[in-house]
This record gives sequence, structure tokens and C-alpha cells, in this order.
Amino acid sequence: MKTLIAGGGIGGLAAALGIARRGHQVAVLERRDTFAELGAGIQLGPNAFHALDRLGVGAEVRERAVHIDELRFMDGTTGRRVASMPLTGAYRTRFGNPYAVVHRGDLYQALLDACVAEPRVTLHTHSSVERYEQDEDGVTTITGAGQRHTGEVLIGADGIRSAVRRQLLDDGPPRVSGHTIYRSVIPMEQVPRELRWNTVTLWAGPKWHFVHYPIAGGTFLNLAATRDDGAREAVVGRPADRRHVLSEFPELGDTARQLLELGTDWKQWVLCDRDPADRWTDGRVALLGDAAHPMLQYAAQGACMALEDAVLIGQLLAGATADVPQRLEKYNAERYERAARTQMVARAMGEQLYHPAGHAAVARNAMLSSLTVDELYDKVEWLHGARIGGQEEHR
Repeated sequence: MKTLIAGGGIGGLAAALGIARRGHQVAVLERRDTFAELGAGIQLGPNAFHALDRLGVGAEVRERAVHIDELRFMDGTTGRRVASMPLTGAYRTRFGNPYAVVHRGDLYQALLDACVAEPRVTLHTHSSVERYEQDEDGVTTITGAGQRHTGEVLIGADGIRSAVRRQLLDDGPPRVSGHTIYRSVIPMEQVPRELRWNTVTLWAGPKWHFVHYPIAGGTFLNLAATRDDGAREAVVGRPADRRHVLSEFPELGDTARQLLELGTDWKQWVLCDRDPADRWTDGRVALLGDAAHPMLQYAAQGACMALEDAVLIGQLLAGATADVPQRLEKYNAERYERAARTQMVARAMGEQLYHPAGHAAVARNAMLSSLTVDELYDKVEWLHGARIGGQEEHR
């Protein structure tokens, strides 16, 4: 059987591996002129590493990742530690994998290398899927240049503004969150030694927060500062003036400001997501990753969910012949509730944990600081402890 995948991002390449390693031919159709991943740091929970193991690239990603010791939640105005969740020892024993951070390009390269080495995967550039046609025997994609590709399955992994989703659901543009994020990556050698923490640290303030962590084997520090500024225009990767970025966070405490001021070459995005949709399939067509369930970054699970999708869809398509639509419907049914919950939790975290002010911030601090380490682990069990598709397949 041949599967077409619209989109050659993290989700698209992961799906290609998941399906090809079950014996099927796969054609990945990427709109750009090269296969590459833009962006900076990305957080990977144990559930992501479980999925990567199932896809056969877990060892490669672990090698490139920074294995984090702790998640820290700080009051961004006072500089006080509110809560911390250790990520070594008991955490790794309980969840079976590390919590790590990696440059998006490093994660992507591991997936791309595996796809290039997989004889059942063919990679096509300059192939922007605009629409599809299908009948009871197969499905055909039509690109912007008029190229046609035919197979038995189409996976729409073409992102938050998915053309496949537009035809399948026709549910309009993404929801603009009103939150602007500013990103910068700086060499670790520029960071004072006493601030080179092997942690993901979040400083929460009134209608803003600031996150930083090491990436690229600890050679760079990833900075991400977010402001709930009511932005209504979707912005993607626009250069931002350093003075403007610093002026957006006047209440930031001394230590966090010291790190923020190290940032250079800032770029900004306005965050978008969608409400959960319970239908991701249309006959021989299914959505995956951000095309199916785009979410805000606050749960650090967007890529993790796409990797989980890829594992399950590969497993369900194993041995598929005439019952493809039914298998895709099962994929939709098994993934919807978990993905929808994660979408809504991500929104709630921004509103209730990261951006409260005044009395709400005081109450948040009291609630978080009252939790024991085991209680923190219990709260993330449903997310970090998931093992989609069963136990790891060691390759």
C-alpha cells in the first residue's frame, strides 16, 4: 500500500517512519524547496521518547538532547522559587524515560536521516498539496503546480493552516490567542557561570512569562518570553527590536532580567491554536499533528502529540488492505480525547498558571508551593506516563 503525507515537518516525517516500518510505501510531499526545520528549542517529555523509541530513533535523539534535572516555576517579579519538579531518579524510574530539551533541528535531523535511510520512503520538495480527490480505491493529491500523486491513504500533516484540513473540515482560520512570544538563542559562553542551570526555568508574571533552558548539547541557551498583549494578527518569525522586547517585561526580577538582556536577534510570533475538532478523517484521508489538534505551547506537548499520532497510525495501518477508512476512524477515535484534553490544558495553563496577577498570582503560588514532589508527579502522570502502542520496540 502507498501512503501520501502532506507536509514534511516533525509530524510528517514521524508518520512516514511509523508507516514505512510497517511495510508500506510512503511519499512525503513538502511545499518548501528543502527538508529543514525552523525554530529553536523544544521540550520532550517521556511520552515523546517512548514514541521515538517506537519509531526507531530514540537513541539518536537522546544523544543530541540535554537531559534536564528539574522543572522550576519562579515568581517572575519577586524572583522567589514557587515550586520545582525533579526530573532525575524517581521521575525517570516512574515514567521510564527522561525529560529533555533539544534544538528542533536536531530532533528533525534524526527523523530526516531515518527517512532517507528507509527505502520505502520517498521525499518530494516543491510539492504544496492544495486539495485531494478520492474514490473507493484510492486518493490523489493535487499540488499548487498541478502535480498529481496517487496512493491508498493521505495523511494531512501540513500544520496549523493545513490545506487538507481546510477541505476536510472547512472550519476557518486558526484562533489567534492574543499572546506574543519573543525568541532568541545565545551561546552558553555568554551566560554567567552561576546562571548556567540544567533546568527548564519559568518566571511567571502579570500577563507574561519568561522561559529559558539549554539546547544543542548545552552549547546554547534558548530564551522565550511571552506577553499576553491582545495581539490579533497572526505573526510568524518577524524580527523584533531588542529594546522593544526588554520594554515588554518591566516587572521582571533581577536574575531573570539579566538573562533576558543577553538576548539578541529576537524574533516574534503570535501564538495560535484551534478548538478541539472531533473529526479528523474523511474516507482515506486523516489529519495528524498540528493539522489535527494545534495547541498552545504551555503544556510543552505539541511535538509530543504528533509523535504519538505517528506511532498509532503506523500501528493501525499495518497490514491494511480494503479496510483503510475504518482503520483511520479507529485512529481518530483513540487519539481524539487525549489530544483534545491536552489542547485545553495548554490553554488553561497559560491563563491559570503563567499569567495571573494580584490575588490570583498569590493563590497560584500558594497552591503550587503546597504540592509535594509525588503530587506533582501525579498531576503529570496522564501526560508524561503515556505509552502509545505498548512497550518500546528496540531497534
